[in-house]
Amino acid sequence: MPTTQDMTTHLDPGLLDALQHQVAVFARRAEQTRLGGVGQVRNSMDRAAYLLLNRLDKEGPMGVKALAAGMGIDSSTVTRQVAPLVDTGLVKRTSHPEDGRAVVLQLSPRGQARLEEVRSSRRELMAQVTDGWTETEREAFCTLLTRFNTALSARQAGLPPVDTETPPTS
Repeated sequence: MPTTQDMTTHLDPGLLDALQHQVAVFARRAEQTRLGGVGQVRNSMDRAAYLLLNRLDKEGPMGVKALAAGMGIDSSTVTRQVAPLVDTGLVKRTSHPEDGRAVVLQLSPRGQARLEEVRSSRRELMAQVTDGWTETEREAFCTLLTRFNTALSARQAGLPPVDTETPPTS
């Protein structure tokens, strides 16, 4: 297996330094603003809640284990993060139709409305931040950022690097 040194000897160290610096700056800016949108909705939903609601919206009702596996986190974390979403009526807990002992989580109508409100605000922020970019530039940035996130996720899971031009989104 190649060492880290072997993997980077043919790459431009200055470019790698610039890349890691820009990723660090992005992470700080994203955390500072929480990329939460604009207007009254700005920063009104934390990242964990947004990601959970978004996954339930895209994939439909599911159990805690499936939700945790799909997000790459453990079940206890999902349980802890879902509790306030249930308490505020954004997520509903129901019994599994085939196994009454199992719990299924699903987005409530209130959760759907709230998620759309936050998405709309975040779309506006993305439009403002990329104002002056062409559609092709936005698409290229989205493709590369998705590819970067997919590679980070694979690395975290101990999987080999994914080499694809159009990786799946999470």
